[in-house]
Amino acid sequence: MRIVALAGGIGGARFLRGLRELTGPQDEITVIGNTGDDIHLFGLKVCPDLDTVMYTLGGGIHEEQGWGRADETWSVKEELKAYGVGPEWFGLGDRDFATHIVRTQMLGAGYPLSAVTEALCDRWQPGVRLLPMTDDRVETHVKITDESGPRVVHFQEYWVKLHAAVAAEAIVPVGAETAKPAPGVLEAIAAADVILLPPSNPVVSIGTILAVPGIRQAVSDAAAPVVGLSPIIGGAPVRGMADKVLAAVGVEATAEAVALHYGSGLLDGWLVDTADAEAVAAVEAAGISCRAIPLLMTDVPATAEMARAALELAEQVRS
Repeated sequence: MRIVALAGGIGGARFLRGLRELTGPQDEITVIGNTGDDIHLFGLKVCPDLDTVMYTLGGGIHEEQGWGRADETWSVKEELKAYGVGPEWFGLGDRDFATHIVRTQMLGAGYPLSAVTEALCDRWQPGVRLLPMTDDRVETHVKITDESGPRVVHFQEYWVKLHAAVAAEAIVPVGAETAKPAPGVLEAIAAADVILLPPSNPVVSIGTILAVPGIRQAVSDAAAPVVGLSPIIGGAPVRGMADKVLAAVGVEATAEAVALHYGSGLLDGWLVDTADAEAVAAVEAAGISCRAIPLLMTDVPATAEMARAALELAEQVRS
């Protein structure tokens, strides 16, 4: 089976770990990763979502945090602080710095991000083919109004520094409109047997991937069934602050509303948590096959069962 998944960071990475557990060596998993969260810090190119997928599937993730490296140390960050160099609000550990140094050196030598990501994965052996959504620079920015007045900040500043404490008025994937899908992205979508939308942020993760010209259309046109899993359970995000950015695009933080936000033109199937079973009828009325199952990724076996349900729903849609 050829499976394509569009994924953000923590939620996407943990779902992929369950999917990989479920599938066998004869199956091919291609992950199209969000790069809208990318940021330049200390002269380095940082790709949080790509790295979270790579570290999680490669066994190097900090499990409790869901991001960054296990057994991390912070000597470089402490020295930068001693020099008065910021930003202090974004944590890069010593082991993590090495990844960003290698990436930045390779990009400076002329390699595209897709080739750099492949080279980094040679070390981590994630068991999937990890592709950035684009080799071009795309950064998600958020329009806010605070004590300084109206302004636009990088998504990382909104999420990490401000903790989404102020309302997001608009989400802008800067550069997306002129970006091109990375090599292999459209081909993987066209050749897929199943396309999955893991429980990643529907606005700033999967939404940003779909904002790259050609990707949404490719997913919509694909012969493969497209099945998504709700990141909202009982009216609240499973993790993070997805409700804040959903509000910015006028979408309620409910499993039903997120399904309708993607739409029947994109989705063929949608999984909601058993706590949201009452949403099934409304989602199906919109032309999207829907099932209610447990959606908490409490451990790898539970996550594998979520992946199994997604593949089974895809097969039901196909037949």
